[in-house]
Amino acid sequence: MKLLVGLGNPGPQYETTRHNAGFLMADLLAEKLGISWGARKFDGEFAKGSLWGEPLALLKPLTFMNLSGRAVAKAMQFFKIAVGDLIVLHDDIDVPAGAVRARAGGGHGGHNGIRSIMAEIGGEFHRIKLGLGRPPVEADRPGSQVSQWVLGPMSDEELASLQGEMLEAVMLRLKNIFPA
Repeated sequence: MKLLVGLGNPGPQYETTRHNAGFLMADLLAEKLGISWGARKFDGEFAKGSLWGEPLALLKPLTFMNLSGRAVAKAMQFFKIAVGDLIVLHDDIDVPAGAVRARAGGGHGGHNGIRSIMAEIGGEFHRIKLGLGRPPVEADRPGSQVSQWVLGPMSDEELASLQGEMLEAVMLRLKNIFPA
């Protein structure tokens, strides 16, 4: 069994923010696979289904981003899922907007959700990074406006990209992770 986790923050005020790209992508994948979110388990929204014939558990931690690792660790312990069978969908400002990158292992890159998961279970899991790009630099406010950017609402174009080419790119990355 593989565990696919979408990272985000619970609550309507965060629903379509850039930082919730992982939640949004998990919802899109569940819909595409005909999987319904059911129970609240492991401090998150939980669902089970399959992908290419392999059992799949989906989780959206409701612990807020900075404590995502707690929910992930609970689900992994319950199902006895190996670290190598964990796939995390998350936003990434260092990936160009609309692009999707995948990697196994590595550092947290300043992402607090990834940092929390690494603190709970280690770092050798699969990550699918959903590109946000960096915030535009304003002449009167040089420097980091990262938190305002990631917690800001996605534009219609960003949402369309997530639902279209980014979803297809995620499916291609998943095909490379799942056994043939």
